Amino acid sequence: MKRFLIPAGALALCAVAASALAAPGTVLRNDKLYSQPNASSSVAASVPKGASVDILAKQGGWLRVTSGKSTGWIRLLSVRAGAGGLGGAGLGDVVGAATTRSDPSRVVAVAGLRGLNDEDLKQARFNGEELARMNAWQATPAQARSFAAQSGLTTANVAALPAPQSNRTSSPWETN
Repeated sequence: MKRFLIPAGALALCAVAASALAAPGTVLRNDKLYSQPNASSSVAASVPKGASVDILAKQGGWLRVTSGKSTGWIRLLSVRAGAGGLGGAGLGDVVGAATTRSDPSRVVAVAGLRGLNDEDLKQARFNGEELARMNAWQATPAQARSFAAQSGLTTANVAALPAPQSNRTSSPWETN
């Protein structure tokens, strides 16, 4: 009987330690938990706006979270880190799981999230098939003109920039 208690105790201790390492978070909008950190992977569960989650890991633009009995991956910007609920301080709370602020009195604008880390970039390889798929979305000049006409846009002729003068130096502090 003692042989059974030791592994069970170790398993319980691991579970307690794992939950202690998880950071609390709040879901900012109704979203899905995916089985992998990829929007094309299968959906493991759905989480409603305002749900409390435990943040287990971060990979690129994704967070691995536990919500109730479900565990999965959710987009980083769908979760505010911390236990503050939905009444947090703002955008800094949203990206708090991925960044830290050295000066809380400064406002930092965040334009987007690439979701690529050093490992992703090191493993990047040319994929001609994906390039061909992307090029298939390219609009022809006729399609662009048609779209512009439907939107009420008109052609505007813009004067060309003057040609660079060769007698100028590359630095404004240097003199001829």
